[in-house]
Amino acid sequence: MEFHVSLTGCDHAPGTATEPFRTISKAASIALPGDTVKVHAGTYREWVSPANGGTAEHRIVYESAGDGEVIISGAEPISNWIEEGNGVWRAEVPNTLFTVRNPYATLVYGDWLFNEHTGNHLGEVYLNGKSLYERQSIDDVRNPSVWPNAKFPEESLLTWYCEVNEVYTIIWANFGDADPRRELVEINVRPYCFWPEKTGRNYITVRGFTLKQAATQWAPPTALQEGLIGPHWSRGWIIEHNKISDSKCTGVSLGKDISTGDNEWSNLKFKFGTQREQEVIFRAVHGNWNKEHIGSHIVRYNEIFECEQAGIVGHLGAVFSEIYGNRIYRIHHKQLFHGAEVAGIKLHASLDTQIHDNVIYSCYRAVWFDWQAQGTHLYRNLCFDSLSEDLFVEVCHGPYMVDHNIFLSKMNFRNVAQGGAFAHNLFAGRFVINPDRGRQTPYHFPHETAVAGYANIIGGDDRYYNNVFLRDDDPNNDPVPMGFFEHLPLKPRTAEEEEAEKKAKMDGLPTKNNATLYPVGLGSYQEYPGPDDKFWEKPFGPGMREAHLPSSIQNNLYLKNAVPSRIDVNAKVQETVGITFEEDAAQGKVRFRIDPSILRGMSNNVITTDLLGTTYHAEMRYEMPDGTPYRFDRDYFGTQRPEKNVMPGPFELSGNEPVEFTL
Repeated sequence: MEFHVSLTGCDHAPGTATEPFRTISKAASIALPGDTVKVHAGTYREWVSPANGGTAEHRIVYESAGDGEVIISGAEPISNWIEEGNGVWRAEVPNTLFTVRNPYATLVYGDWLFNEHTGNHLGEVYLNGKSLYERQSIDDVRNPSVWPNAKFPEESLLTWYCEVNEVYTIIWANFGDADPRRELVEINVRPYCFWPEKTGRNYITVRGFTLKQAATQWAPPTALQEGLIGPHWSRGWIIEHNKISDSKCTGVSLGKDISTGDNEWSNLKFKFGTQREQEVIFRAVHGNWNKEHIGSHIVRYNEIFECEQAGIVGHLGAVFSEIYGNRIYRIHHKQLFHGAEVAGIKLHASLDTQIHDNVIYSCYRAVWFDWQAQGTHLYRNLCFDSLSEDLFVEVCHGPYMVDHNIFLSKMNFRNVAQGGAFAHNLFAGRFVINPDRGRQTPYHFPHETAVAGYANIIGGDDRYYNNVFLRDDDPNNDPVPMGFFEHLPLKPRTAEEEEAEKKAKMDGLPTKNNATLYPVGLGSYQEYPGPDDKFWEKPFGPGMREAHLPSSIQNNLYLKNAVPSRIDVNAKVQETVGITFEEDAAQGKVRFRIDPSILRGMSNNVITTDLLGTTYHAEMRYEMPDGTPYRFDRDYFGTQRPEKNVMPGPFELSGNEPVEFTL
C-alpha cells in the first residue's frame, strides 16, 4: 500500500494521494511490510518512530514525494524574544514543550567524555538554521569572545545561555546584528528525527529527506548510542540520499541498544571503562548480536555535517554494513565538549563493514576504528583538512584492509593496533604509533560475531604494498613524543608536563600515556621485525615481552625524501615532489597535479589475498565479507591496472605528461 503525507492533510484521512495524512508519524504507526510512505514538500516538526519493520523481501520505504524539499526537524520556532540590551535577547519557553526530556535541563553526559568539558546541555539555539555557541553565564552572552577551540572562530561570537525552573526554560541569546523577531529562530526540543522507539524494526528505507536539529545524547560504546537517525538495534536499514545535520552529538547511529549496558562506568563509579566495554561485548554475544538479527545496513549518498560528536557512530550494530558515497564534513567543529568518540565515522566492532567512496573533510578526525575492526575494508575515500588525523585504528587485531585512499591531512594515521594491510594509498601526512599492551581486546571467528580469543596489542603484523608517501615541509627526521589524543601543531611542553604525560589520564590507555610522532613515511617501523623474523619460533626470553609482530613492507614510493623503514623491500626514495594538491575546504574539493613518470617501474605485483597472507591472532585471511579473495587490479577511478609494472598509489595513469584533475 502507498500512503501519502502532506502539510495540508489530516491524520483522520485515509492517507491517499488525494486525502493525505498530516504527519509522518501517523503513517509510521500503521505502515506494514511492503508499504511505501511518500512525504510531500514542507517542514515536519516531529519524531518519526516506526511502529513496524519490513522484511528482506518486502521493505517499508519512507521517501520524499519529489515535489520539493522535505524537512524533518527536531526543533520548534521561538518568536517571543524580549530585548535586554547589549545585543542580548531573552525568551521564556514552557517546559510542556518538551515531551521526552528537556534538553536545556539535561547535560551532555556519558562514558569516555572528558571531564574538563562539562556544563554543556543537549539543547541548541539556531538562527536561520545555524547553531549558536552555548556559554556558561549570562555575562559570557553579553560580552562574547571568540571560543579558542572553534574551527570557525567568527561563528563563536553568536552565543546562548539557559536556566530552567519548574515551569519555564529561560534562554538568553546574542544574535549579533540580527533581530530574532524578524528571523527564523529555533530551539531543538526532540531527541531524534527518525528513530524507532523499540528495537528490532528491520528492513526500513529512509530516502531523500532533510533531517536536522536533534537533541541527541553523547553516544559512547558502553551506552545507548543515540542518533538523529538510526535503526536502533535492528537489521537491514537503507539510509540514502538524505541531508543530515545539526545533531547535538551524532548524525547517524548504527550502534548499540540500552540492554547491554548504559554508562555503567560513569553511573556506578566502580570497575573501569575497558572492563565495562568488555562486558558489553559479551552481553551482546549472549544476546542476539549476530548476522541474522543485527547490522547489514547500507548508508549511502548522504550529506552529513555539523554534528558535534560523529557523523556516523556505531558499536556492535554496524556489523556487516556498507557505508559509501557520503559527504561528511564539519564534524566536531565547535569543540565545546570533547571525548574519545569523535570522528566523521567512529565505529567499534566494525566486523566485515565496508567503507568506501566517501569524502570526509574539515572534521576533527575523519575515520576511527576502535576495537575489533576485523574484516573491515576502507577504500577509495578522500580525507583532508582533519584537525587531528585522517585514520585512527585502536586496539584491533585485524585483519583490516586499507587501499586506494587519499589521506592529505597533516597527520594521516594514528596506529594503536596491529594486523592492518595498506595498499595503493596516497599518504601526505605524518604517522603516530603507540602499541597498547595494557588492554585485552577480542578477535572473532571469520565473518562471525562469535569471539574466538582475546589478546593485547604488541604492534606490527602489518603490510604495506605499493603506497605513495608525499612528505610535508617539516625537515625533522627524528621521532617526537606526543600525547595520546594530541594533534598538530604540538604545544611546547614543560618538564612537569612531560613527566605528567607518563601517567595514565583515563582508563583504557597505556600506563605511559604518550605516543610517538614520525615524519611522513614508515620510519615508525624502523625497529620492527621483518616478515622472516618469527619471534614465536625462538626460545622464550625477557625480550619477548617487548617484541613486536613481524610486518611486510614492499614496493613503496617515498617522494620529497619521505622516510622508509629499514625492512622496506624495494623502497624508492626521491627528492622529487611529483604530486601536488590544492585543497578547497569551502567547496569540499581537492585539485591534483601528478607527474605519471615518477610512478612507473615500481612494482610487478598486483596485490592479492594470497600475497597478504593471514593475521597472527585471528589467523584469518584478508578477504571480502563473503570470503572471496581480494585482487586490487583497478585504481581509484576503476581503471584496469596492468598485470606488470603496476603504479604505486591510488591512480593508474597513462602517458608521461602531467595530469590535472579535481576530486
